[in-house]
Amino acid sequence: MREPSWRPSPKARVLWAVSAALMWLPLIVAQVVWVLVAPVGAGWHIAAAVATVVLGALHVAVVPVWRYRVHRWEMDATAVYTRSGWWTQEHRIAPISRIQTVDTERGPLDRWLDLTTVTVTTASAAGAVEIVGLDSRVADETVARLTTLAASSEADAT
Repeated sequence: MREPSWRPSPKARVLWAVSAALMWLPLIVAQVVWVLVAPVGAGWHIAAAVATVVLGALHVAVVPVWRYRVHRWEMDATAVYTRSGWWTQEHRIAPISRIQTVDTERGPLDRWLDLTTVTVTTASAAGAVEIVGLDSRVADETVARLTTLAASSEADAT
């Protein structure tokens, strides 16, 4: 299987770090409120809060580095190639002739960092192929290129 060689934008690491931090924030706030509202046994509350902060900080520090090392993508005239994953790494190939739609998505954090996710939908039962964390300019060029390639393909995208 072909190993894709292009990385997401370096700004994707910031996106993944902020996303991980936002995931831990409600738990940390709940534990602080717990300590303030129920001071009995505050030692256990504080120990739990410290453990949460340590695990959250570790998650925020490791996730962006790991994802940036693993996530890759590439496209040529025949297919789109991706590699992604955390514990389990997934390699996907979407032949250009099978492309049905090419979409983009930009959430609030993506817009803040000028990043875009490109989703390539095919008739595959495995679902769409996502290219995460692209600079918006690169994403626009990728969408335009994929659309042109898919339109010029003589094969049926079913």
